[in-house]
Amino acid sequence: MERRTIGAAALGVGAVGLGCMPMSWAYTASEQRGERSLRTVHAALDAGSTLLDTADMYGPFTNELLLGRALRGRRGDAFLSTKVGLLLGDQHMVANGRPGYVRRACDASLRRLQTDVIDLYQLHRADPEVPVEETWGAMAELVSAGKVRALGLSAVGVAGPRRRTGADPHEGTIRQLERVQQVFPVSAVQAELSVWAPGALRRLVPWCEARGVGFLAAMPLGSGFLTGTLTPGQGFEPDDARARHPRFTAEMMAANQPVVAGLRRVAARHGATATPAAVALAWVLRQGRHVVPVPGTKRPGWAVENAGAAALRLTDADLAEIASLPPALGSWD
Repeated sequence: MERRTIGAAALGVGAVGLGCMPMSWAYTASEQRGERSLRTVHAALDAGSTLLDTADMYGPFTNELLLGRALRGRRGDAFLSTKVGLLLGDQHMVANGRPGYVRRACDASLRRLQTDVIDLYQLHRADPEVPVEETWGAMAELVSAGKVRALGLSAVGVAGPRRRTGADPHEGTIRQLERVQQVFPVSAVQAELSVWAPGALRRLVPWCEARGVGFLAAMPLGSGFLTGTLTPGQGFEPDDARARHPRFTAEMMAANQPVVAGLRRVAARHGATATPAAVALAWVLRQGRHVVPVPGTKRPGWAVENAGAAALRLTDADLAEIASLPPALGSWD
């Protein structure tokens, strides 16, 4: 697989990564099977998807434990990214950026992942009660201690809100980035980017490119919608995050079918093996050499299919057709 470089530290990864969250959290609990997830990780590594993305919150903790098992004997094949700073409360998520907590959380992640070093340690969310410079400083100390190789900042939840008002949803993220850059270099930013959520292209992706910062594209397949495998009205399990998401109502899924239809038309021009998912990922890859899509999956076959998107070369005509697709409908809040 094509290799791409993340950040000033020149960390090399496969052009398509693997999001591990669905293996143990947020999506279709009945399909979360440990042994199949292990095979999925191995299939991704074999296909060249070396960047494995997780977080201590996923589960919580069970996703890191799973990766620790999966990487026994294969740690050298993987680029391991995990996150800190977000906890599950009784009814909502709670940020914790206190330096002492960050240090303890890193040690706990290292134990669960069964590794001596985390390749990329990301701040999952900034704590509004703690200056972000203090949190980032504690993370920088982990680099000096040899526990972490590089630092990143996650802005996964902010790609869609406020788009209706015309405001840039990433303005706050950019301000945070400019503050922490004064403390220690940012190697990567993770935020949503896909055909139906292109908001990061407005300022955040260019900001990263201009500064040599890698951009990890979260949810590049629109939480499964852009694969064309979801049917309007099919319903989701109660604990599936999409069951409560405005864009995944039967009405909105039906209204957004023209987006998938357009991806199918482009895929058809590239042969029988091309899929809407591959086209969606190839589109993300075309947004810059510093961009690495991180599609999540829990099935080996889909991990291999996603990795294959790195070889799909979209033409100018393909890109023009995708650009002409109607914007996705429905709130993304």
